[in-house]
Amino acid sequence: MTPTLLRRRHFALAATAAAFLPRAFAQAPFPSKPVMLVVPFPPGGPTDAMARTLAAEMSTRLGQPMVVENRAGAGGNIGAEYVARAEADGQTLMFGTSGPLAINVSLYRRIGYDPVKSFAPVIQVGHLPNILVVNPALPAKDVKELVAYAKANPNKLSYASSGNGASSHLAGVLFNSMAGTEILHVPYKGTGPALNDLLGGQVSMTFTDILTALPYIKAGKLRALGVATATRSRALPEVPTIAEQGYKGYDVSVFFGIVAPSGTPADRIALLNRQFAEVLASPKVKQSFDAQGLEPAPDTSPQQLARFIAAETAKWKGVVAQSGAQLD
Repeated sequence: MTPTLLRRRHFALAATAAAFLPRAFAQAPFPSKPVMLVVPFPPGGPTDAMARTLAAEMSTRLGQPMVVENRAGAGGNIGAEYVARAEADGQTLMFGTSGPLAINVSLYRRIGYDPVKSFAPVIQVGHLPNILVVNPALPAKDVKELVAYAKANPNKLSYASSGNGASSHLAGVLFNSMAGTEILHVPYKGTGPALNDLLGGQVSMTFTDILTALPYIKAGKLRALGVATATRSRALPEVPTIAEQGYKGYDVSVFFGIVAPSGTPADRIALLNRQFAEVLASPKVKQSFDAQGLEPAPDTSPQQLARFIAAETAKWKGVVAQSGAQLD
């Protein structure tokens, strides 16, 4: 073979390889290594427990381990910023909640990501309903009686929260706004101290998640007046919603969603969405989440989570502004 023919043959082989490489790259398996599921809160809480339940089941479906990594701090902002800045390849995800995915952008003075623009939504997992509970000594059996009592006894009632800017604080701000009441806010350093003072009668009421409140309600130590979501809770179906009792549109819960960095390829988002949806529908996971009081999302499409995050971000912007809360 002459040098000229040899060069032509090498050129043809190189051209063929170059044409094939993009196709081969596009068809590379995903995931090709362990998938990181970032939880922006410390280990041991309900968010961490749910994330680990999902990760264990997803590992068997994806053919690669899904590893939970806790990156806590600043109300979830540290973990959220880490994921927002991660490579957009589907290998890094966040199990987020209402704080980092909707509230914090209005609550914190400085934040290193945008909940709407910085993430590609994967799937909405569900929500944990909040519930309005009062000390049994309070002479109110429902929301209507509570509002009447509050208006007849100005500055007498108070509500506990787990801290300024927490969902339990903002739930009270929204309630006061809609009911026309002036129930005093008393912030605590966590849910535990807030509940202790409520049980002891130092404060009148609180808005807390149904999982935390349920044992006290069943023991008669707290009285449930209204579920703070659009629909009744399956854990307490006999308790009407606050919306049912005259305050249409009142809806406060902690939602959970899985997101990837913005720009993650659509085919990888679709694969992850499909696998997560199958895991959420499995009897084992449903039983575990039911026991934690989680209400499943009626629509698990990425598009629905995108719409939900945008709507929640807009809603809480106004409530945070009204509350006056601002964190560094």
